[in-house]
Order: sequence, then C-alpha cells, then structure tokens
Amino acid sequence: MNPIKNKLGELQGILKEHLSGGLIVAFSGGIDSAFLLWAAAQANRGNGGRLMALTTLSPSVPHRDIDDASRFAREIGVTHELVDSYEFEKEGYVENAGLRCYYCKSTLFEIARHIAKKKGYGSIAYGYNATDTGDVRPGHQAAIENRVLYPLATVGFTKQEIRRIMEEQGFELADKPASPCLSSRIMTGVHVTPDKLEDIEVLETLLREGGLRVFRVRLHEEGDIRFLRLEVDPAEMAQALSLREAFVAEAKERGYRWVTLDLEGYRTGGAVL
Repeated sequence: MNPIKNKLGELQGILKEHLSGGLIVAFSGGIDSAFLLWAAAQANRGNGGRLMALTTLSPSVPHRDIDDASRFAREIGVTHELVDSYEFEKEGYVENAGLRCYYCKSTLFEIARHIAKKKGYGSIAYGYNATDTGDVRPGHQAAIENRVLYPLATVGFTKQEIRRIMEEQGFELADKPASPCLSSRIMTGVHVTPDKLEDIEVLETLLREGGLRVFRVRLHEEGDIRFLRLEVDPAEMAQALSLREAFVAEAKERGYRWVTLDLEGYRTGGAVL
C-alpha cells in the first residue's frame, strides 16, 4: 500500500465530515495551506458541502503571497474571501517580545470565527502539519484555544510529502520557498511597524528579482540605529554579492546604517535572539 495515498484518503475522510457543515480554510498563499485547500476541494467534489478560503490582509503579508493565494483559489475553483486584519491593534504583537505569532494567529482565528458564525460555517482549519510539530510555534496555541482544526498534522503529512503531491498535481506553488510573514524578519524585541515591513518587502523583492530564492532580510535596532543582516543560502551568496550595490543603496536610502551578510547563511528562527 502507498502510505501517502493512504494519508490522503484519511485526510479527505476527515475533511468530508466538516465540509457537510461548512469549512473555512485559513489560506496564507503558502504551500501547506494551499495543499489543505486543494485536498478539501477534492473531498467536496460531488458531496454538496461548503468550502471557503479565507486570507487576511495586513502590512505583514507580502503582496506576492496575496496574489499567489488569489490565483490558486481561482485555479481550483474555491470561494475566496479577503479580509483586513487588525493584529497591529494588539500591543503584544507590536512589542514583538516573543509571542508575536500567538497574537497574529489569535487575530486570524477571531476573524475566521466571526465570519464562520455570520455565514454559517461550522469548522475552521489551517495548514499546521507533522513537520511543524518539531518547532516551537506559539501560533498553534492560538489554534487550540480557538478550536481550529489541523488535519494535516492529525493525519501525519510532512512538508516533504505535501510538496511531492503538489508537484505531482502540477501546481506552480509546489516549489515555492517557505515564506512566513514579514514580521518574522524583525529581531525579537524590536517593535513591529508598517514602515519597517514595507522596507523589508521592498528589499526582499529586489533580491528575489535579482535571482535569489532562499534568503531573509533581518532587521536589527540598537537605540536610534537600525541595520540589516542578510541571511542567504550558502549556494546563493555569490549571487547576493552581485546585487550588493543596488541592495546597499536602497537600504541606505531607507535609513539603515549598515548592511551585513551573515556568513552562517540562511536558517529558520534567525530573528530570535
């Protein structure tokens, strides 16, 4: 028996149960939530359930992720709702003291629960998967508190398996690098502001258009001095250096004192002190 096929069958069985009462998928535009949304759409074929994709709009979400989400929802024929978020109204989010993701996800799920109640959807799910269980994820606590489903982890789907299925289905998102929110680039303890997030998005767009794929622009702040630390996959460091002049010029124009290249390279959690 094919273990991935078995997992997919189990996942679709779980989703069918919730689709009958209406299911909202919190959809970021990333590969995990895209896979969950696709699996739900497949499970709902000919079953008459209700399915909606929900994406929140915020300065912390790159414009390209919103575009990816809208394009994918249209591609698989799922109703897609875009709603303004309000995480910047939460002091704990702006302070960025270590639980930022908790406040962000709490806001997302509050919005989802409000829409679910208003439009008669019985369940909410998001793309937390088996690989994520090995990380410290304060946002998952918000999911538990809000009774949000995480069927990918329940069934045991890993990120590698998710990518494999998405590749087999021929989806463009299959090889999309992980792209957490822009606020994850700001070092712990440095306040999050829309202006800082705009700086990060512009600078990362410059690098992406210059050919880089795996990288992060980390924002540091010491008193009145702000500087940037670029993490890049070691295989792409030569390409990063070829973009040095344009990147430094843009950073200086935006008020950053120094721009550094981290020789350790890209790594997850690089914004945590």
